[in-house]
Amino acid sequence: MTEQAAMVPETFLRAAVAASDGVTRRRKRRPRGPGDQIRVREMLSYLAAALPSHTGAGARLLAVQCALRMDSQGRVRLSTGILRSLRLGRDPLPWSELEQARWLRRAPTPPGSASKVVAAQILDEMLFAPARPDRRSAADWALRMAKGGCAGTDDPLVRLTALCLAAHTDPSAGRGCAETDRIARECGLVPAALYPVLDRMAASLASWSVALASGDLCWELLSKGGQRQQAVGRSGGGVRPEG
Repeated sequence: MTEQAAMVPETFLRAAVAASDGVTRRRKRRPRGPGDQIRVREMLSYLAAALPSHTGAGARLLAVQCALRMDSQGRVRLSTGILRSLRLGRDPLPWSELEQARWLRRAPTPPGSASKVVAAQILDEMLFAPARPDRRSAADWALRMAKGGCAGTDDPLVRLTALCLAAHTDPSAGRGCAETDRIARECGLVPAALYPVLDRMAASLASWSVALASGDLCWELLSKGGQRQQAVGRSGGGVRPEG
């Protein structure tokens, strides 16, 4: 939702300054948008609402990359390198799921690039916005986070869960807390199906638990060296909610 406030175009502000002092000023550098983590968190939340609940984890990982890498007309081209990083390769199922959801449609492959890129057209005009370098930076961040702690697994659900947790983690503390329903929804799961996935993430999670009173999921990540990010934190690992 947008607040009831008018945005003053930057060009108008520049003209006003130039008119007031008679000096032609160099074009100001556009301010950066939200940070990578925030952009990805917002995108995961959007996709949780925009895609059918049964949409698979592979399709959701793919949708994150498409949404962050598309141009202002909703066109996107994903290289085979990106698809390999997603561990999707030439799997047609994620693309088919997004097409069945009427979220995108695959476009004819550009001439001369049949083996290098897959092109598509995003159908949700709500996403259309000027392409910005920081959006592509967020897409690269999402690729890295989806691989964090998931070495050796091609399971897209584990990789999507790793991305969701990273997007909701305090980077300075290595810990996070969010509504269990929200994390499950962003993964395309019900909460009960999320818990076994968290148990499988021993390579990246020092601990996780669910507060029965609030329903909040809290977790602590391991650092790259396999240690807790901070000495002080929740004890135990894979703590399931009781009841």
